[in-house]
Amino acid sequence: MQSGLLLEHTFRFCKQVLGWDAPLLRDPAAADRWTWLVIAAYTQLRLAAPLAADLRLPWQRPQDPDAMTPARVRRGFRAVCGTVCYPAAPPRSSRPGPGRPKGSKNKHKAPRPPVGKTRPKRANRAKPKPRTKQPS
Repeated sequence: MQSGLLLEHTFRFCKQVLGWDAPLLRDPAAADRWTWLVIAAYTQLRLAAPLAADLRLPWQRPQDPDAMTPARVRRGFRAVCGTVCYPAAPPRSSRPGPGRPKGSKNKHKAPRPPVGKTRPKRANRAKPKPRTKQPS
């Protein structure tokens, strides 16, 4: 019973804080990629728990670094980023890429999937046949 409660809190944290359900994605593959990004962010918060400072709210008790929740790690994550070395140099700024010129209309609109209505409209529906009395 305890593990089910922890799982529900994990889903709630991923949806409300990490924005799992925030983007409106049209493609199922994009939704899968977004889910993996959220999982990676959650894993990063879990792994950074020993490094993060406990920035607690006034009414919260101090916690051990090993038992910190992902929400508390998120509060102190800015300090962790300063202590960790980066594997690559920061990107250099350059001129903007060849995008669509300002003022021109979008020629390649995103595909819109059907809404999924299953019943036809009332005007197109077949009219019911009148009942006739059966001879006895």
